[in-house]
Amino acid sequence: MKEKDDVFGRFRESFSKMDGHFHILEQRVPVDLQMEYFKYSEKIRQDQPNNMTEEEYESYKQSLSDKEIATDQKKYALSSLAVSNEVRAYRVLEQYVQHPDPDVMNWAYMALMESRISLESELSEEKQIYISTGLGGKGEKLRFYVLILATENTPFQDYQRQVIEREFAYYLPKENCEIERLTIHDVYVELLFLIPVRVDIQSALNNVISECNQYGNFLSMAFTVTNVKELSETEIAEIIKKKYGDDQATL
Repeated sequence: MKEKDDVFGRFRESFSKMDGHFHILEQRVPVDLQMEYFKYSEKIRQDQPNNMTEEEYESYKQSLSDKEIATDQKKYALSSLAVSNEVRAYRVLEQYVQHPDPDVMNWAYMALMESRISLESELSEEKQIYISTGLGGKGEKLRFYVLILATENTPFQDYQRQVIEREFAYYLPKENCEIERLTIHDVYVELLFLIPVRVDIQSALNNVISECNQYGNFLSMAFTVTNVKELSETEIAEIIKKKYGDDQATL
């Protein structure tokens, strides 16, 4: 538990010390693709140190409107517009992400975010801070997936389900959190919610679980939290198996 406490503590402390305007990627873009984008973008930035010419601008626009253009060419156009640090390029990206081609949809989201941050950095004296996770976020809130198991792997009773729904709906909004989905299964609960970056996520979850357990100790205080992806049924079964043993891993 101490190791987990330290992780949550470091997470919260890292944001509490940041002074500037947060930019959180709202879309769910896989982390490996985000890393690929940034490496690619940096290479283009180094290869194109000069201002974007009118011919280049028109060429990139044309690439994005041509459905026959190869994926690599569209990626190049998107990233080139993003690093140009020009308002007109931002407008092109902003319009494109409204109806992006499926093969570069996530790439377009990343390009728009990079362009926005570059422009705001130039126009504002405030420090711009970029935050991205696999699950994305909204405003200055990050999206988290939480898995909470039933105590002793015992199926929830009807009144316990009602308690979970009531207490989560009451307590989390008080912490300025937004519940996007709360799913109560037989022996576990899945929560997908948005939480402000400076709010103590461990304390918020501990408190709401404790409130539920006032009506019977039916929720485990050892929960799984991630902002990378939602867990699959197979992954959940493995967690239950690890905690309760082979005989109780059925969902």
